[in-house]
Order: sequence, then structure tokens, then C-alpha cells
Amino acid sequence: MIRIIPKPTDRPDDNSTQMVKNALDAMGAEYEILLLRDQDPFRISYHNDLIWVCGIRQDGIEFERIKALSLKNRLVNTPEAIATCASKVMTSALLVHHGVPTPETLFTGLHSDVDAFLGRHGKAVYKPVYGFDGDGIFLFSNTADLADPPYYVQEYVKNDRDFRVFVIGHHAVGAIYRQSPHLTHNIHKGGTGTPVEIDPAMRAISEAAAKAIGIDYCGVDLLKTDEGYTVLEVNGTPNWHCMSAPIPQLLAEYLVEEEGKC
Repeated sequence: MIRIIPKPTDRPDDNSTQMVKNALDAMGAEYEILLLRDQDPFRISYHNDLIWVCGIRQDGIEFERIKALSLKNRLVNTPEAIATCASKVMTSALLVHHGVPTPETLFTGLHSDVDAFLGRHGKAVYKPVYGFDGDGIFLFSNTADLADPPYYVQEYVKNDRDFRVFVIGHHAVGAIYRQSPHLTHNIHKGGTGTPVEIDPAMRAISEAAAKAIGIDYCGVDLLKTDEGYTVLEVNGTPNWHCMSAPIPQLLAEYLVEEEGKC
């Protein structure tokens, strides 16, 4: 059975869960909605099911419940992959470990380390370790602009857009470029998205990033550089706003395929 954990931020005009449900209905696939608030981690009532985690709240309660569900079921995405994507530090560590291009990054609790980083780059981008939707990200050139540690900072790659590539089963299936007048180009921050063809370099780096994270499906955010592309981050519960590719249908097909392996 396919069981679906709905995205808690779904709205009537932006309902990711319903889009995939509609695609499953069109395929004649059977599924049920699973509400995390009803799950007791010590009495798992489901066994050998495919559970799609469309989204969870940024709290420990829901995350611990999906971890417990994964003991007896196949989760898409896995709790480990979701946790990795939630942590910019671990995402960057895996990208570096697997040789996937990503901006030079520093993680530290010391102003002196950040000063040395700024000495090499002039300015840098501060990001919250567990942030999302572009919240809390800013460009700085003086450590006086920083609050309390820890500090996750990246070299600033000058740009007027970024790229979101949607990857399913380690295959890039759709992409957009996002533009805004701000440092970040997130759609939630007023950015606009335009569908774009996936070129060979974009495909190679986004698929390599997904493999490095070990994730079923994701949104890989890229910047264009003189050398090609560099990975900013990998999103474990991504939206597919503005994509021309039929992402809900492709996700539904992937869920049915994986459910057949359970």
C-alpha cells in the first residue's frame, strides 16, 4: 500500500499533496492518507508499506515519528535524507566528500575564522544551519554583522539568478531558473520561476548531488559559474513551482514503482 503523509503547508491554491494524489488516481493506484499525529512510535501498525513523506513540520516530534515508521516500512524520502537536507553543514560535507562542486564553505564558532575567510573573499553569505525558504540569509563583509555562533558562511558567487533542478530516482526531470532583486531567488520570497531545458552540465551536477545525499527525489539549487555550475543546497521536500515537466505524474509513477518493490 502507498501511504501519504500530507505536506503541512499545503494551501488550496498550492497543494502539492493533492497534485500527486490526482496523478495516482489517474493511474488507478491505491493509497491512503497517513496523519503523523495519529502515529505511536512504539506501536507501528504498518508493515512493508511505501510511505511518501510529502512534507513535515520543522520540529522533532514529526521527525521522530517518521524515523519510527521507517523501521518497518520504505519511506520516500528516508528520514536520513530529510535530516541531511535540513542541515546545510551535512549537505555541504557530503557534496565535498563526493567531489560535487559547491561554493567554498566555512562552519565555525569563532569570529577569527570568519575574519580569515573574509580576508580571502572580501564578503560572504551567512546562512542559518537549519533555515529554509531563504529566511535569515544575508551578505556581509564584517563579523560585527553576525549574532551568536555557530557560523555557516559561503563564498559569494555573483549572480542574477539561480536554477532549481528536480531529480527523481537520481534522474534530473525538470528545471527552472529563478530571478529576483534579492540575494536569494526563492519563489516564496517573491522570485519568479521560468522553465528551462536541462543542459548536460546541469544534469550531471544535479544527479551527482542527489546521489551524494542518497535521496529518492529532491530539488537541487545551482548557480552558474565560469567553470559550469555549483550546488548551493539540496532540498528534501521540494516544491515544483513553475516547472513545465509533469512532476506530480513523475512522482506518482516513482511511488508506484517503489511500492512494487516493498
